[in-house]
Amino acid sequence: MLNEIVTKKRREVAIQKRERPLSQFEKDIIRGDFRFRKGIKEKPWALIAECKLASPTKGELCTAYTECELAQIYTANGATALSVHTDKHFKGKLENIKMVKAVTPLPILRKDFIIDAYQIYESRWAGADAILLIAAVLSDEEMNEYLEVAAMLGLDCLVEVHTLEELLRVQKTSAVLVGINNRDLKTFTTDISNTFALMPYCSSKIVLISESGIKNQEDAKRLQEAGVKGILVGEGLVCAHDIGMMTQEMALCQGQRCS
Repeated sequence: MLNEIVTKKRREVAIQKRERPLSQFEKDIIRGDFRFRKGIKEKPWALIAECKLASPTKGELCTAYTECELAQIYTANGATALSVHTDKHFKGKLENIKMVKAVTPLPILRKDFIIDAYQIYESRWAGADAILLIAAVLSDEEMNEYLEVAAMLGLDCLVEVHTLEELLRVQKTSAVLVGINNRDLKTFTTDISNTFALMPYCSSKIVLISESGIKNQEDAKRLQEAGVKGILVGEGLVCAHDIGMMTQEMALCQGQRCS
């Protein structure tokens, strides 16, 4: 499935580059100030909440709210940052970033399959504070190049790994934020034990985020106690009966309203 998505993404980006060349909007890009990593570092625990309406494997996840409404709920209940999907497989679009930024002061991660430097410029132009880089679909050369381009634009990168091999590759780069994805890319099942298995190999220099498969406050607490800096949660929030209360629980607000 991942290979299929990336193949389609390469075609999409090729069309975008022809229809809207970088030269048309590069002058309008305002350099960022790395506010995504700052927001995460300044708190003892970070919740990156996903404005996620659909999944490639499960289809519709949330029909009761829009991305903007989810963003407002997350912001009011203790989220540190937001993740906004811009890929069609998640019913996302680039315009969602500006729409969400209009209703929240929180920093925003663009969640997409970045396979071309063009998308990094596009992300900052759209207002993203950070982008996701997936080690499984990038070569070492591409990772280093994209980290460099992002740094030039004042844009943070959350570099995602799934295996020990990928983690060791990423730790040879300048990556500061590293996300351990608990989803098996072959079966698409999730298990947070993947984070615990890879943690002993993590450098103390990185800021570690656990992604996917985090279902409740108990999972969040286990990860925090193990030394993880924060979590990225989508399905566990949008499928909750009370999204606001679940946000508070994942943010470890301990029953009190977070701000």
